[in-house]
This record gives sequence, structure tokens and C-alpha cells, in this order.
Amino acid sequence: MDETSLSLLNRIRRSPDSENWDRLAQLYSPLIRSWLRNYEVRASDADDLLQEVLMAVAKDLEEFDHNGRTGAFRAWLKAILINRLRNFWRARDRRPQAAGESSVEQKLAELEDPNSELSLVWNREHDEYVLQQLLAMVRPHFAANTWTAFHRVALEGERPRDVASDLNLSLNAVVVAKSRVLSRLRQEADGLVASTSSFFPER
Repeated sequence: MDETSLSLLNRIRRSPDSENWDRLAQLYSPLIRSWLRNYEVRASDADDLLQEVLMAVAKDLEEFDHNGRTGAFRAWLKAILINRLRNFWRARDRRPQAAGESSVEQKLAELEDPNSELSLVWNREHDEYVLQQLLAMVRPHFAANTWTAFHRVALEGERPRDVASDLNLSLNAVVVAKSRVLSRLRQEADGLVASTSSFFPER
């Protein structure tokens, strides 16, 4: 199979030492950092904890079984994050104030519950963030007119006929532009974000 036809996640599994791993790390690092802040991790400790999470992902990714389950990767990543946060707060000299400790543990328990409001927030923030980052990643692969047509129709909700007129393109060219970008985006996002995600632009 052509390597470029694979999702980012599958390219990493086939070539774990490739530049694709760097792309995944760059993709997820800001999101993981933001969640570490939610659990009272100081900036001075965030780098080490972030590296622990990424190393755990790298170590076990080959054995991770997505099996077509919606949200499987984000749930797996969340479990790794929760585990590392629990270990972090249990480590000597890294425990929060007594009053805050129970609050952190309570929040972790809530995040662990797949049906909790906090888990729903995690799912929503994960999908929205990853899709926005993937949009930025795929943009350089398309001509300016193609990207503009896609963006205005798929993301801004404009009528294809109006966009075609504004860009001096045929209606078919606008429809094809939207389809091409969505196809590439779905390819990159496969395994990371479900194609049924509410954040995916409709076909």
C-alpha cells in the first residue's frame, strides 16, 4: 500500500522512527499540556510529565488495537494521561496541598468515567483541537483556490455556486475542491477522530 494513502496513525505504526512520529508529538503536545494545567501540574513539571505521556504512547502504540471503535485512540490517550497524573501526585515531594489533593483525585476519577460530563468535554476538546491542527497540516498540499473553495463551502457554509462565481471557477471545480480536501482530512484523521465526529464538515 502507498505510504501516503495511510492515516497518520498507521504511518507511525509502520515506520515508528519516521518523521510522522514527530508530527504526532507536535500535534498532541499542546493539548496534553492544557490538560496537565487543569490538574494543577506546575509549568516546571509539565515538560517531564508530557514526555512521560508521549513515551508511553510511543512504547505501546504498536500494540494499541483500534478495532474500529469510535473514539478509541482518544480514550486510550486519556487513560495514559490519567495513569501518569496519578503516578505524578503519588510521587514523593510532588503531592498537592491536602485540600487540593482530594479535588485532583476526584477530577481524575470523573475523567476516568466515560459517561461523565468531564469525559464528554475531553472528547469534544480532543476532536475539535485535532481537526483544527490537521487542517493546518493538510493546507500546504493544496493550491490556494482549492483551499479557499473548500474553506468557504465546507467550513463557512457558503453556497458552492456563489463561491464558484467569486473565484471564477466552475461549479464542478468547487465541488471537487471540497471533496479532495475532505478526503485528505479524513485520511489523516482516521483512527484519531471518528468520521462521524460533529466537528467534521459534512460532505
